[in-house]
Amino acid sequence: MKRYNNIFNKMLLLLLLAFSFGCTEDYLDETEEYTIDSENYFNSEEDYYNAMIGVYDILQSTYVNVLLGEIASDNTLSGGESANDVIGFQQVDEMTHTPVNDNLDDVWDWNFAGVQRANYVLEFQDKTDFEGREMIIAEVRFLRAYFTFELVKWFGPIPIKGDERFVLGDENSVPRASTEEVYAQIESDLQFAIENLNYTAPETGRATKGAAMALLGKAHLYQEEFDEAANVLTDLIENGPYALADFDTLFLQEGENNEESVFEVQYTGEEGAGFDCLPCSEGNVAVGFQGIRNYSGPVFEPGFSFNVPTQEAYDMFTEDDIRREPSILDIEAWAAETGATYAEGYKHTGYFNRKYLPRENDNVGDANLTQPNNYRSIRYADVLLMAAEALNRGGIDDSEARTYLNEVRERAGLDGVDAAGNALTEIIYEERRKELVGEGHRFFDLVRTGRAADNIEGFTAGKNELFPIPLEEIEFSQGNWEQNPGY
Repeated sequence: MKRYNNIFNKMLLLLLLAFSFGCTEDYLDETEEYTIDSENYFNSEEDYYNAMIGVYDILQSTYVNVLLGEIASDNTLSGGESANDVIGFQQVDEMTHTPVNDNLDDVWDWNFAGVQRANYVLEFQDKTDFEGREMIIAEVRFLRAYFTFELVKWFGPIPIKGDERFVLGDENSVPRASTEEVYAQIESDLQFAIENLNYTAPETGRATKGAAMALLGKAHLYQEEFDEAANVLTDLIENGPYALADFDTLFLQEGENNEESVFEVQYTGEEGAGFDCLPCSEGNVAVGFQGIRNYSGPVFEPGFSFNVPTQEAYDMFTEDDIRREPSILDIEAWAAETGATYAEGYKHTGYFNRKYLPRENDNVGDANLTQPNNYRSIRYADVLLMAAEALNRGGIDDSEARTYLNEVRERAGLDGVDAAGNALTEIIYEERRKELVGEGHRFFDLVRTGRAADNIEGFTAGKNELFPIPLEEIEFSQGNWEQNPGY
C-alpha cells in the first residue's frame, strides 16, 4: 500500500497549518475556538485509521537499522567516499562507536517515535467503538512490537510505559525496564495481533496474522525459547499462505509483496526528499546510499557506495548457488560485460549489495533518496530457517529441521543435507548468512548465538553485544538510566 504515507503526511500538514496560523483578538472574539488534540480526536473510524497510518509512516525511517545491521557485521564494510564520510557508519564498522554517534541516535529516535505514535493510539483505544476497531488496534500493537523489538535488540533494556505516551519528565522517573519485561510486552502485543488479524491484509503493506506470528517466533528465538519459537513458526508454515518465490526476481520491483513476503516496509519514489530531512523521504534512503559511486551504465543508478560486501561474503557462495549473482554484484565483471564505468569509494571491495542497489526509475527529487525499493523485513525463507534453528537447537526434531532447511537450499539449486545435532546447527547458521546477506540480520544473528567475538574484527565481548544509549538521553535522565556496559 504505497498510499498510506501520503495520507498521514497530509493529515499532519493540516494539523500544522491549524496550529501555525496566528489569530487576532477580534477574530477570536467572533469565532468559536476549535483545536485538534488528543482530547477531541479519536471520535470516528477515520480518526483511528489516520492515526494508524501515522504509525506505519515511521517504518520508512528504519532503513538505517538495515544499513547498520550489515555494516556492524562481517558481511560488509562501511564504504562511502572517505574515512570522514558519515562518521557514525565508519565507527560502527570498526567497532569504535561511542554514545556520541548520530546514526545510532537515529536508530533510537526513529524507533521510539514509532513507539510514541503507537502509544498515542493505544492510550485512546477505547474512546470510540466501531466495527473493525480491534483490527486497527491489532495492527498498532504489531507495529509497537516491531519498533520495540528493534530497540531491545540494539540497546537492551529500554523504558516502556504501557499504553500511554511518554511525556516530558518521564526520562527522570520511568526506569529502563528489564529485557524480560520488554519482551513480555512484545509478546503480549503480538499475541493480540495474531488473535485479531487475518492472513490477508485489507490493503497491501499492512500487517497480517502471519507477520505477527513470524515476529513472535523471532522474539522467542532471540530469547532462546526454542519450544515456543518452534510452535508458532511451524504453525505458520503449516497453516499460512506463504511460499518460496523465484530468487532471481525476488528483489526486483516485480518481486515486491509476492508469495514470499511476510512483511515488507513499503516505499515509493513519487515524493521527493533531500538531505535536510532524510526521515521525510517516502523512498528507501538506504538504497541510494548503497549505490555504485559515479556509476554510468545500464540497469542501475549511481549512489554513495556505502555498505560494500566483503570478499569473504562473496566467496561463501559456491558456483552452483543461484543466490550469489542476485545478492552480490561483482562490479569488475559487470563493467567488463556491459561497458559500465564507476569510481572506487572508500574501502572499495569490488562488490555491491545487489539486493538493494538503486535501479533506473522515474523517482522524484534527489534520486538517491527516493528509491522505491521495498524492504523485505520478514521473508518466508527466514521463517523456514528460524523454524529449523528452533527445532534443532531446542533438541525437538532434527528431521523436521532438515526439511525446512532443505527447502531453502533446494530453491538455491543446492543438494539437501542429512546432518544432525551440532553439525546441523552450523549448516543452519551458514545458510542464514547466505540467504539473508545484505538484509540487516547478520550482526544480531552473531550476537544472539554467541559467535560475534570470533567473527567481527574489533568486537569486544561483554560490550559490543549492545550499542550505547545516546549520550543526550543519559544526560536528560539525570541519573535515572545507566549507560550500557563498556561505554
